Amino acid sequence: MQALLKFSKGVDWLNAQIGKYVIWLILASTVISGVNAAVRKGFNYSSNAFLEVQWYLFAAAFLLAAGYTLLNGEHVKIDVISSRLSKRGQIWIDIIGFTLFLTPVCLAILWYGTPFFLQGLRSGEMSSNAGGLIRWPVYIMMPLGFGLLMLQGFSELIKRVAFLKGLIDDPTAKKIEKTAEEELAESIRRLAEREGKA
Repeated sequence: MQALLKFSKGVDWLNAQIGKYVIWLILASTVISGVNAAVRKGFNYSSNAFLEVQWYLFAAAFLLAAGYTLLNGEHVKIDVISSRLSKRGQIWIDIIGFTLFLTPVCLAILWYGTPFFLQGLRSGEMSSNAGGLIRWPVYIMMPLGFGLLMLQGFSELIKRVAFLKGLIDDPTAKKIEKTAEEELAESIRRLAEREGKA
C-alpha cells in the first residue's frame, strides 16, 4: 500500500503543478478576447484565428485542470444524499463513483479521443473557417485532460482505500487556507499598519 500511496502523492503533485500554471491560459484567453474586440471596433479588422485561439485556450484550461479540480474536491457531488451518511459511507460512495463511473468514462474518451487526435495530427486538419487554425493542438487536449483526470481518480481511490484501512487521515477534509482575496486584504492591512507606524 505504501507504494500506491507514493504513486498517489506523485499524481497529486503533478496535477497541483499543472493547476498552478493552467490558470494563465484563462488570462491569455481574456487578453486575446479584449484585444480582438478593441481591434475589431477600432480598426474594423478581425480574424477567425483570434476567435479560435480563445476557444483553444479555454478548452485547454478546462480539460487540463479537471484533475486539479478533483484533487481539490471541487467537482460536483450529490451533497444532499452524501451529507446524511457517515464518513465511511461517503468514502464508499467516492470509491464506487471512481471505480464504476469516472474510470470507464475516462477510458472511453481516451479510447476514442487518442485516434481522433492522431488522425488530426497526420492529416494536418485545418479549421474550415477562413483564417482558422490547425486543429490537432486542441484535439490533444481531450486525451491529455482525461488522462490526468483518470490518474487523479486513481490517486483519490488509493487515498480512500488507505483511509478505510486506517493508514492515512481523512483525504476529503478540506485544508483551511486563505483565499487569494483574504491574503490580499491581509497584506494591504499589514502595509497600512507599517505605514501608520512610520
